[in-house]
This record gives sequence, structure tokens and C-alpha cells, in this order.
Amino acid sequence: MSQKLIIIMANTDPRHPEEVAAPIFQAMVAASMNYDVDVICTGLAAKLLKNGVAQSIVVKAGDGRTAHDFIKDAHAAGVKFHCCSPGLDLFGMCVDDIISECHGVVGAAHFIEQIMSGESKVLTY
Repeated sequence: MSQKLIIIMANTDPRHPEEVAAPIFQAMVAASMNYDVDVICTGLAAKLLKNGVAQSIVVKAGDGRTAHDFIKDAHAAGVKFHCCSPGLDLFGMCVDDIISECHGVVGAAHFIEQIMSGESKVLTY
């Protein structure tokens, strides 16, 4: 069994593209190193998983790559993205509004239980 890394994106604001790429890229690197990686998007970051949002965020001017491109690359490497359930309500979203790379909707108890089990390492952004 590989070690688990949970990356919690809570304060990553989609209005600031420079904040978006690094945690997703780090998740992809960890997955490429054979870690089991979950990215939990909660708070402002939950917006990233709404259809059309990540696709509209150009991470670096002149590069053309969007936040969604980073999410797709990380997903292809094995990263599982999750939307925290309060984010759906906060931003008026439903499950049908979420990008296909999202593995599902989870509540706070889900990732708190994983963290407290001591079997996971956690990074927060």
C-alpha cells in the first residue's frame, strides 16, 4: 500500500491564478512518485471544480495553459480531486456542475477521519 497524501485547497482563490497551479502541480508530482493523492477543494477553491471556472483561468500570461490543463494532467497521473460538500451550497452548485475530473463530493468528516487515522500526510493551501 502506498503512502497517502491529502492536499487541502481551502484558501486558493481562483481570482488569483498564481495561487492555483502550485498545489495541483505538487499533487501531480506526488502521484507520479507513486503516492496515493487526494486533493480536497473546499472554501474558495471549491469553485475550481465548477464547469467553466478552471477552463477560464490562464495560469501564466502568454503560456496559454489553464488551471483545467493542470487538473487534467494531475488526474491523468492518478490524483483524485474531491469537492467538499459545503462548497456546493456556498457557490450554488450541484453535482452536475462539477468537472469530470472530480472524483466526487465529500464532507469534512471524510477527510478529517483520514487525517486523524495517522495514515496520511497533509498539505494545506
